[in-house]
Amino acid sequence: MKSPETPEDDTLRLAKLRSLLILDSGADVRFDRLTQMARRIFKVPISMISLVDENRQWFQSLDGLTVPESASSVAFYGHTINASDVFIIEDAHEDERFADHALVVNDPHIRFYAGCPLILDHHKLGILYIADQSPGTLDQEQIETLKNLASLVVQEFAAILLATKDELTGLENRRGFLALAQQSLQLCTRQGLPVSLLSLDLGDFKLNSCNQNPQDWNQNLITFAELLQHVCRDSDVVARLGSDEFVVLLINSTREQSENVILRIKKALMHENNLAGNLHDVNFCYGITAYQPERHETIAELLADGDTLMHEIKQLRRQAL
Repeated sequence: MKSPETPEDDTLRLAKLRSLLILDSGADVRFDRLTQMARRIFKVPISMISLVDENRQWFQSLDGLTVPESASSVAFYGHTINASDVFIIEDAHEDERFADHALVVNDPHIRFYAGCPLILDHHKLGILYIADQSPGTLDQEQIETLKNLASLVVQEFAAILLATKDELTGLENRRGFLALAQQSLQLCTRQGLPVSLLSLDLGDFKLNSCNQNPQDWNQNLITFAELLQHVCRDSDVVARLGSDEFVVLLINSTREQSENVILRIKKALMHENNLAGNLHDVNFCYGITAYQPERHETIAELLADGDTLMHEIKQLRRQAL
């Protein structure tokens, strides 16, 4: 097995990697969503996001494999981190650099591999890769798709640095949603996948809970956020935009499928409302805005239509009272 060379900017690269504070952290749905998306798009059994430090690669997200880390000096990933573009191995059995690699000789018996460096501020921090037990390759369009997925991972790294999380619930805030959802929207546009925006408003809960203390109010918002994360898929983008405003960008979801998501949210919320002391009978109104490529060039435009729809819905609700 041929070991890769150490990157020339390794000291600066490692400093940027450590600034993310995610090495040896727990599972993160933001990255798991992207590895799952990669598996579905390329129809492969394995997809991972790995970060490479001085002497190992640490897996930020694994889909299809269960190893926590491996030595970077003897792995596919050490070669990929030095690549200027997507690094492809069509058949590892026929490549002297990897023919005796543990993951080739033993389970999961990798034959095909394609990895894209994750570059933030000109530093290669890690790799997004896909793998299969059968030989394969990627055409130019597929290479671009893998690059687009890698850019989503880098967006997540940048989001971490920009503190785009809602402090109370841990969901994306407005800035984080716009950045992450825009990338997802562009990818779905290229793949021709339907997208829907769910707008959820807990205004009724706020009105009915005016006597609650702030801690009760905050706890109910946290519980509702957890409920959304449980009901929605890892590939969806869930955010809290304001005090009582939540949104979900549903990937590969038609209007009918989005209505089913609403039903699942209501069912889960009913269960929570029936638990003693939980959520104080929270209710919500909602709107579903279908993504139209000819109308919504950006996620901001889709979100604006969602805001308009919710304003109209809330006006009608107030008139009915």
